[in-house]
Amino acid sequence: MSTDANKKQFWKRNAAKVPGSIQHVYGAQHPPFDPLLHANLIKAGNKPPPATPGKPKKATTFQEFESITSDAWDVGDDDDELLAMAAQNLNIEVVMETANKVIENHSKQQERQRQDDETELEQREEDPQEDVAEDEEEDEEEEEDNRVGEGDVTSPEVSFASQSSPYTDGRLVKSQSEAPIGSPKDAAGEHASLHRQRSLPHRPPTIPLVARIADQNTSGTPIMTEREASRLDKFKQLLAGPNTDLEELRKLSWSGIPRQVRPITWKLLSGYLPANAERRESVLQRKRQEYFGFIQQYYDSRNDEHHQDTYRQIHIDIPRTNPLIPLFQQASVQEIFERILFIWAIRHPASGYVQGINDLVTPFFVVYVFEYIEEEVENFDVSSLQEEALRNIEADSFWCMSKLLDGIQDNYTFAQPGIQRKVKALEELVSRIDESVHRHMQQYEVEYLQFAFRWMNNLLMRELPLRCTIRLWDTYQAEPEGFSHFHLYVCAAFLVRWRKEILEERDFQGQMILLQNLPTMHWGNEEVSVLLAEAYRLKFAFADAPNHYKR
Repeated sequence: MSTDANKKQFWKRNAAKVPGSIQHVYGAQHPPFDPLLHANLIKAGNKPPPATPGKPKKATTFQEFESITSDAWDVGDDDDELLAMAAQNLNIEVVMETANKVIENHSKQQERQRQDDETELEQREEDPQEDVAEDEEEDEEEEEDNRVGEGDVTSPEVSFASQSSPYTDGRLVKSQSEAPIGSPKDAAGEHASLHRQRSLPHRPPTIPLVARIADQNTSGTPIMTEREASRLDKFKQLLAGPNTDLEELRKLSWSGIPRQVRPITWKLLSGYLPANAERRESVLQRKRQEYFGFIQQYYDSRNDEHHQDTYRQIHIDIPRTNPLIPLFQQASVQEIFERILFIWAIRHPASGYVQGINDLVTPFFVVYVFEYIEEEVENFDVSSLQEEALRNIEADSFWCMSKLLDGIQDNYTFAQPGIQRKVKALEELVSRIDESVHRHMQQYEVEYLQFAFRWMNNLLMRELPLRCTIRLWDTYQAEPEGFSHFHLYVCAAFLVRWRKEILEERDFQGQMILLQNLPTMHWGNEEVSVLLAEAYRLKFAFADAPNHYKR
C-alpha cells in the first residue's frame, strides 16, 4: 500500500485527531488508541519485520547515554556538582566533563548489578524445575496486580516493558505465563522455553498511576534511601529559615522534590508564595479569599449566552481528564475543576478556554491533596477531607496553574502560535541531533505537527503517567523558563529515546500508532531522570548557539 493510501486510511479512522482543529488531541480518552485499527494492521500484515536501526550520527546520542545509566541524577554528590553549574554561563566542555563523571559512576553501579544478575542466573540454572514453579507463581501474582492496580488497562496476555536499561528496548512483550512451561513430554522444549523467558526483559512491578509519586521507581528501590532522607533534611533546613533562598531551592529541586515538602516548594518556585516566611500565611489567606470572590462574582454567569459555549466545552472535557484514575471521576473533584477552568477562562479573554488546559490542573491538585493526607491518592475519597482543606486545595491549584499559563499563554491564543513555533523548533533540533530518525520520518511523510502538537499542548501529560509528570514538573519549576523553553529539549530527548522503535516502523500507519501510544505505563523516577539528564545536555549543547536550529 502506498504512503498516501496509508495516510488516507489512518486519518479516516482517526479523524478526530487531525491537526487543524485541536479536537484531534481529545477525541478519545487517554491513551488515544484504536484497538480495531491496530488489530487490522497486524492481521493485514502491514507491519514488516523489524529493520536494523541506523547508526547514530554522533557518539553522544541518547541511546549511548541510556545504555550506561539508569538514573543520571540519583548518584551521590556528583549531581549536586552538575546542577550547581546550571545557573552559570558554561561552555559545553565543562558541562560534558562533569556529566561524564556522573555517567562513569553509574557505569560502575550497573556493572556490579550485571554481575549480581549473572550470579543469580547461574543459581537458577542449577535447579530449573524450582525456577519454573517460581516463575509461574510470580506471573500469576503479577497478572492479578495488573488487573487490579491498572483497572484492566493491560490485558493478562500483554504488558509494557519500558525500563531504562540496556537489556530492554521498551517494546510490547508477551507475558511469560504464556510460555509452554512444565511439559513432562519435552524436557528439551521446556529448557528452551525457560531460556526464552530469561532472555525477555524483566517486567517492572505494577505502580499505581499516581500513588507513591516521589519515591517509587520501576526498579522497586526502597521507599526512603539514606540519600533521599539526607536530601529531605536539606529541604527542611532550607525551608525553615526566615527567608528562603530561592536559588538554592531551585538547585536542590532540579533532581526531584521529596513528597513531604513538594507542596510548599511548588508554591515558592511558582511565585505563588513569598520567600519571607512571616508573610506566607497572610498571602495565602488573601489569595484564597480573592479566588472565592471570583467564584461569587462570575461563576453564576456560566449559563449566560456569551459564556455557555465555554462552560459546555469545559463540562465535556472534565470527565476525559485522566479517566483511568478514580480520583478524577469523583463528582466533587470534577466540580472543582469546572470552577477553576471557567474562572481562568473568563479572566483571560485573549485565549479563553482551550482543550488541553484541563490537563494542567491535575498535577497541582494531586500535589496539594498530599498536603493533607499520607495515604495513596489514586483512590482517595476527597469528601473525607474537611471543607476548608478542599477550598484551600482548589484556590492553590487555581493560582499555581495561572502562574504556569502566564509563561506559555501564546500556546493557547488564536491559532496557537506558540505551539506552532515550538513544533517547528523541535523538528529542526531533531534533524541536528539524530538525522537518521528525522529522515526516516520524512521518508514516510510523518509530520511533526501530527504527534508533537499534543506534546506541546499538554506538556507531555498524555504521553506519561501522572506520577512522571509530577516528577518532570519538579525540574520544570526549578529550571529557568522550564515550561516555555526547557520543555522543547525534553521533547527532543523523548523522541530520540524511541529511535530504535521508530526506525523499525516502515509505514506511515505504524509510525503514527507508535508515536501516539508510546509504552511508558511503567515509567518511574529513573526513566524521567534519564530523560531530563539528556535534555540538560541538549540544552547546553544548543541553547546558546545562535544558529542551532539551522543546518
